[in-house]
Amino acid sequence: MRTLGNILWHIPFLGFLTAFGTLIVGGLMMATIIGAPFGLTLIRLSKYFLAPFSYVMVPSSDVNPIEYPAWRIFGIFVWILYLPFGIVLSLVLMVQIVGMFCSVVGIPAALALAKVLPTYLTPINTECGSVAVNDGFQLRQVHMQTGQVQ
Repeated sequence: MRTLGNILWHIPFLGFLTAFGTLIVGGLMMATIIGAPFGLTLIRLSKYFLAPFSYVMVPSSDVNPIEYPAWRIFGIFVWILYLPFGIVLSLVLMVQIVGMFCSVVGIPAALALAKVLPTYLTPINTECGSVAVNDGFQLRQVHMQTGQVQ
């Protein structure tokens, strides 16, 4: 079913153009020193856009729970500089989501895009992983909350 969703994402909805556009913006941000963290995340997001039904964007704290205070301060400073770009990218994505909701076939693809909308506004500390990996992280969190650590 995920494969069918990915095919429908690319053929009628031109998902590869969304992935390519995100890759270009990420590459431009990687060309600057300050925008490199955002560029890296946008490149990861372009990987998500190549197969949105097979990947999921997860917080880095799920993958690596160690957080550095200096990185947090730098991230806030750079996020303020990135915010205008994030707003423009989010608006473009919202227009795309609304357009996809106009057809019945586009609703699942629009929901897949809506899941990553917050990533455009706060892209630092976000990783692209497979759905199976995300399910494993969620299962581990449930076991830790219930005291059944494996």
